[in-house]
Amino acid sequence: MPELQKVAVLGLGYIGLPTAALIASRGLQVVGVDTKEYVVRTVASGAIHISEPDLDGLVSKVVSSGALTTSSKPQAADVFIIAVPTPIDGNNRPDLSNVNAAVESILDLLVPGNLVILESTSPIGTTEGIAKRINESRPDLKIGVNGREDGAVYVAYCPERVLPGRILSELIDNDRCIGGITPACARRAQRFYKMFVRGACVATTARAAELVKLTENAFRDTNIAFANELSMICDRFDINVWEVIDIANRHPRVNVLRPGPGVGGHCIAVDPWFIIDSAPDLARVMRTSREVNNAKTQKIIERAEALIEDHPYANVACCGLTFKANVDDLRESPAMEIAVHLAKKYGQRIKVVEPNLRRPPPELADHHIGLLNIDEALRTCEIALLLVDHDEFKMVPLAERRHLDVIDTRGIWQDMPVRT
Repeated sequence: MPELQKVAVLGLGYIGLPTAALIASRGLQVVGVDTKEYVVRTVASGAIHISEPDLDGLVSKVVSSGALTTSSKPQAADVFIIAVPTPIDGNNRPDLSNVNAAVESILDLLVPGNLVILESTSPIGTTEGIAKRINESRPDLKIGVNGREDGAVYVAYCPERVLPGRILSELIDNDRCIGGITPACARRAQRFYKMFVRGACVATTARAAELVKLTENAFRDTNIAFANELSMICDRFDINVWEVIDIANRHPRVNVLRPGPGVGGHCIAVDPWFIIDSAPDLARVMRTSREVNNAKTQKIIERAEALIEDHPYANVACCGLTFKANVDDLRESPAMEIAVHLAKKYGQRIKVVEPNLRRPPPELADHHIGLLNIDEALRTCEIALLLVDHDEFKMVPLAERRHLDVIDTRGIWQDMPVRT
C-alpha cells in the first residue's frame, strides 16, 4: 500500500470532526470538508461547534500545527472518508441525498490508489452503489481487485460505533467492522484504520458491514421497546415498573433495560427503519419495536396533559431536553418532543431545565420559553416531568422536591411515589 499522506473527511459533525482530528494527530495531513460555512470557519479557528469531552483541545492542537485544515469543497487526497448525515424522510425512508452529493463532489478528484470509505449509517447496498457510480462516471478507474493495482481505487464501508461523551476514546479502542467491495478493498481499509485504531479491525463484505451497523441499533431499540411496553403494562395494573425490573434482573439470565420517554438519538431511533425499508415483509419485530417506542412518547404526553389539567394553575418543570444523559445532543429526542408539545399547548406555564444547553432551542424560544436552572424550577414549579436522567437531577434530595407532583420517566426519583 503506497504511503498515505493526505485524508479528506467529508462532513464535520459528531463523527466527522472527531475522526478528522484524531487522524490529524497521527501525523497525516487532513482536510475537513463541510457545506456549512460556519462549521468551516469555526473549525479553521481551532474551535468546535459541538460538545464532546476533550475534543476542543485536540482540535485546537491539530489546527495550530497545520495538520487539520478546513474547506467547503473537497480537495485531492489519498483517502476520502464520507461521514455525512443520513436521516429518514417523512415516510421513514432513508434519505441518502447527502451521501450522493458527497460522492459526486469527489468523482473528478479520484486517481488510482485512492481509498473511498463510507462511514455514514446506510441501507444495505449503499456502498455498492458508490462503487457503481464511480464506475459509471470514471470508466478509467477500476474497483480494487487482487493483484491489479493499475487504475484501481478502493471502496469500503466502515460504520462508526461510538457513544457521545466518549467518542475520542471509543474511536481508538472500539473494534471496527470493515466491509470492502472486494477483499482487496477491505484489506486496504483495514491497514488505514490500524493507523489510529487499537481495537480489532474485522474484515467482511460491504453489505454485511452495513447490516452489522443497523443490527446493533435495531437490537438496542427492540430491547428498549420491551422495557417501555412493560412500563405501560405496569402502569395499567398500578405496579412499580422499576421494582419489577430490579427484581426480574436478579435472575442470572435476565437483563431488562430501563424504560424511558421513548428513544432518541440519530442512531437507535433511526437505523431500524433502514432495515424495515429494505425488507418490510420480514422486519416485523423491528417495526413493532419502533411503534412501541414512539407510542411511549405519546403516552407520556397524554399523562402530562392529564396531570396539568388537574392542576390548572401549576407551573410545570420539564427536566431535560437531550436524547440521553449528560450530553447536549437534541437529535430525535423524545424529551424535546414532549417539551415542545406542552409549550405549544400551555405556553409559559412550561419551564425547561437543561443544564447541558446555554440557550433554549428555537422550537421553545419561539414560544418564549427560556431555560431555568434546577434550583429555580424547584422554587417556582408544582409539577415536574423528569425526562432525562442527567447527573444534576440525581443529586436533588427528596426534601427539595417533596412538594412536587412528579412524572418520572427515568426512575431516578424512586424515593417517593412516581408515575412511570
